[in-house]
Amino acid sequence: MSNPLNVVPFVSVDDMMKLVHAIGIERMLSEIAAAIEEDFRRWPSFDKTPRIASHSLDGVIELMPTSDGTLYGFKYVNGHPRNMKAGLQTVTAFGLLSDVATGYPVLLSEMTILTALRTAAMSAVAAKYLAPKNAATMALIGNGAQSEFQAFAFRALLGIESLRLHDIDPAATDKCARNLTRHGFRITRCASAMEAVEGAQIVTTVTADKQQATILTDNMVGAGIHINAVGGDCPGKTEIHPDVLRRSAIFVEYPPQTRVEGDIQQLPADHPVEELWQVIAGQKPGRSDPRQITLFDSVGFAIEDFSALRYVHARIREAGTYAELDLIADPDDPRDLFGMLMRAAPEIRVAPKPAAVA
Repeated sequence: MSNPLNVVPFVSVDDMMKLVHAIGIERMLSEIAAAIEEDFRRWPSFDKTPRIASHSLDGVIELMPTSDGTLYGFKYVNGHPRNMKAGLQTVTAFGLLSDVATGYPVLLSEMTILTALRTAAMSAVAAKYLAPKNAATMALIGNGAQSEFQAFAFRALLGIESLRLHDIDPAATDKCARNLTRHGFRITRCASAMEAVEGAQIVTTVTADKQQATILTDNMVGAGIHINAVGGDCPGKTEIHPDVLRRSAIFVEYPPQTRVEGDIQQLPADHPVEELWQVIAGQKPGRSDPRQITLFDSVGFAIEDFSALRYVHARIREAGTYAELDLIADPDDPRDLFGMLMRAAPEIRVAPKPAAVA
């Protein structure tokens, strides 16, 4: 193949798992978090638009695009809570990174694992700026596929090792506790969300049902707590009671998207919120009082996926965890795509016509 631009690095699920183990999960989470912070500090340089979503009774399929003027990236992702009953993942994803100057793709990657990593990294970044100082215990409500990633991210960035777990499905809590205990976390299983919150300085909700749920009620949330509301991420899907929201200083990624998809969809459209990028960039304060309730209404935004893809693109050659994908046609003459197609045809032998019968 004459032109290396036509060979696209492809990161499969197996490649991504090898990359995580080659780097180490906590180091990788920390480095993805650093990439997110770097990109949030240059937030104004990015194209920004709410994700393009196709909703159904079963779930949602979304495209999440952005560009910084040099690279363009997008993620395809779904959210189908009912998949669990069929033994399928609730969330699956893949992503693409392209060179703006040529339009040629420079990376195609799985993003089911990478989304789990970047979501957890984003939660920990928010808590780094918003959680009370010296927080030591986190309640983790919702113990599905995202839960362990959240735990590792909070240990990597904030040193959290004490976790209080709750899920409406005890088997999910058993799975989560089993996975985390072997990695040195101190685990307390809790019979209810209210019990899980007791003694926790950070509360992370990461439930999956596509409905308006109330995981945290007003009487459960005391002064000085930081809440990561991760599971409410599409219209009609919430986790936090409006009374809790009204008592909290709310921080979001991109208000036009979060007001439609986040927990603040329950509040008036003009309810005040702060943009997290301004806190990270030093333009706005984060937590301003030890007794303040801070809440990160996390829905996931395209710049976070861009950061994760950019990070993976920078690391895969060193680790050798990718394949080469012949994705772009490469005619000798860029104007003669048809000629290239025809020259690739197998030789056609035409049988002679039979002689005419007298």
